[in-house]
Amino acid sequence: MSDKFYANLQNTLESLKTSGTYKNLKYLSSPLSNSAFVEEYGKVTILCSNNYLGLADKPEIIQAGIDALKKYGAGAASVRFICGTFDIHRALEEKISDFLHTEAALTYTSCWSANTAVIPAILGPGDAVISDELNHASIIDGCRLVGKDVKRLVYKHSDMDSLEEKLKEASDCGTILVVTDGVFSMEGDVAKLPEIVALAERYGAIVMMDDSHATGVIGKSGRGTAEYYNMLGKVDIISGTFGKALGGAGGGFIAGRKPLIDMLVQKSRPHLFSNSLPPVLAAIALAAVEYLESNPQIVESLRSKAKYMRQELIKAGLEPLEGDSAIIPIIVGDTAKAICIADAMLKKGVYATGFGYPVVPEGKARIRIQVSDALTYDDIDLSVRVLCECLRQSAAV
Repeated sequence: MSDKFYANLQNTLESLKTSGTYKNLKYLSSPLSNSAFVEEYGKVTILCSNNYLGLADKPEIIQAGIDALKKYGAGAASVRFICGTFDIHRALEEKISDFLHTEAALTYTSCWSANTAVIPAILGPGDAVISDELNHASIIDGCRLVGKDVKRLVYKHSDMDSLEEKLKEASDCGTILVVTDGVFSMEGDVAKLPEIVALAERYGAIVMMDDSHATGVIGKSGRGTAEYYNMLGKVDIISGTFGKALGGAGGGFIAGRKPLIDMLVQKSRPHLFSNSLPPVLAAIALAAVEYLESNPQIVESLRSKAKYMRQELIKAGLEPLEGDSAIIPIIVGDTAKAICIADAMLKKGVYATGFGYPVVPEGKARIRIQVSDALTYDDIDLSVRVLCECLRQSAAV
């Protein structure tokens, strides 16, 4: 073993601790709902969960997982093309494809896996990929995995002039892929999908959208960014997750035209070389989508609570970033300050998360609030009060 290697690791870790940016894991001992039990802190209100629709602890969805565990066993124990494809995979893929108004879909173990699967699988020498600068890290890594002969371009966040410049720069390429988040995870804003699609059509490009933070959250019935803009069926590739609004258990997917999905079955490396989505997770996700279809009012309920949270923050004198999603960021500036504020909130019984560099740009550290339909209006009032108290205490230091 190399002593130098471990000494370097230790020095880096000490530097993170000194700067106040070291991350400590917090252990939960209960399901995620409007609250959860966190070791050393007790029962706390949850403002940092991806459980947007509050489905993670729904009895009927949990029961679907229990039934699947008994029927299919602990896991798939194989990749899809050998003996890891179960009928529950087909049922889920047909359901999510129908839900999003696409021709077909393919599941993966996570949306990270899906994003890093599709981009390298469909691009080759002479092609180009154009990505929003604030896209999720999984998209960035997917772009990094393309071959050296694929042109990689980045446009300024939601800047259509910048996107058009990059499209012109890629005009001599073969396939041109424009990639965007639907809802941006650190900003909470919604992509300018109509303009992106219009520009892509003008320059002969195709559009891929990661709708992980939008599916189940925006659009009248929770069908995401495309429904939000009345553009269902008009996006070439949609990636998403079952680990957020749709049950929270895990798993990801790609939805689009049938030839695209068939190509991913043939060529996408995570599909070929990694075990398939465990059937129990597929069953939970399927039950979550079915629950959402039968109870579309929960989307409006979430929307109302997110609107109320934003209004109360503004009423308290804060300036959340603009957006129309369940993500509400409050900029505090310094990374160590954001982490300190989040720690202070947790001690007062409200669990939010502070994000700083390199997750967000330097000087733009923030407290990110994620609203869940599981929250009560009293939870929201408490959360705003605690956040304001901790911000005042931080300013006084």
